[in-house]
Amino acid sequence: MTNKKIFELHADVCKALGHPLRIEVIDLLQEKELCFSDILEVTGGLKSNLSQHLSVMTKKGILKMRREGQCNYYSLSSKKVAQACRLMREVLIESLKKQNAILEKM
Repeated sequence: MTNKKIFELHADVCKALGHPLRIEVIDLLQEKELCFSDILEVTGGLKSNLSQHLSVMTKKGILKMRREGQCNYYSLSSKKVAQACRLMREVLIESLKKQNAILEKM
């Protein structure tokens, strides 16, 4: 597989993370799997909207889903997904702190 193909696939996964609700779901699932109804209760919103987001993340390999009884349980496909999101959040926070420091000097 060429580097260009890897970059395309990487960008595709990053696009799948490009919504605040999806990042919130990853944060919720970093320690344990949760039933769809539990995720819905914590995040709020519409069932159909959450279902669509979870479906996208499952298709992209970010989440795993298993069915037990009437509930679909979701979990991260890898702990590295949560680590990557935490790392990006740290970069964001550092950037915000630098911007704040510049503003305070003005």
